[in-house]
Amino acid sequence: MATKKNIFIVEDEEDILEILKFHLSHEGYAVAAARNGEEAVNDILRKIPDLVILDLMLPGLDGLEVCRALKKDPKTASIPIIMVTAKGEESDVVAGLELGADDYIAKPFSMKVLIARVRAVLRRKREQSVDKNAAVRIRDIEINPGRHEVLVKGKAVEMTFSELRILHLLASRPGWVLTREQIVDGVRGEDYAVTDRAIDVQIVGIRRKLGSKSDCVETVRGVGYRFKEQE
Repeated sequence: MATKKNIFIVEDEEDILEILKFHLSHEGYAVAAARNGEEAVNDILRKIPDLVILDLMLPGLDGLEVCRALKKDPKTASIPIIMVTAKGEESDVVAGLELGADDYIAKPFSMKVLIARVRAVLRRKREQSVDKNAAVRIRDIEINPGRHEVLVKGKAVEMTFSELRILHLLASRPGWVLTREQIVDGVRGEDYAVTDRAIDVQIVGIRRKLGSKSDCVETVRGVGYRFKEQE
């Protein structure tokens, strides 16, 4: 029998916390929880979970501070974090993603959607870190950085070096929302300049060249971009 995955919930609203615990336990996860940031950080350090569901609006130490504390500590830095935000908190979403959170969901949300996000993040966690030269094949698109080649439905598409690297980064993490800064960081180190503002221009070029597959690269308003997982 597979070992249960441990999920830690940080949520100060008791009714929401109980609903989360019930449904996640029903899905077969082992669930622990805290209702404030200080308790959460202490408990997580004592027993490292497989994933944290973190409400950003907490008394005392808020969710962003909890995220920052966990990502700074080597013992907890690799724990995936799904942020729970109030509708319209785009600046907090961006801040959390830039601190290293893996995903977010806005209140009110359906449990089916949350559980799907949990499964997706845990699945990503099992995957190895992206090899910048590894070929990626997804949704009739093939990206081969080593050969500087992009194929759409088997047909070669010309892309600039930076366009190819950005597309490869997004396609290597389908479903992940990446901020512009994260995209810059992901392609930085190559021998060309790419800036935060230039990302939007590069995305326009990528979509145009993908043609009928342009909708694969999705804008997440106020946050950044992601490569769609499904048709």
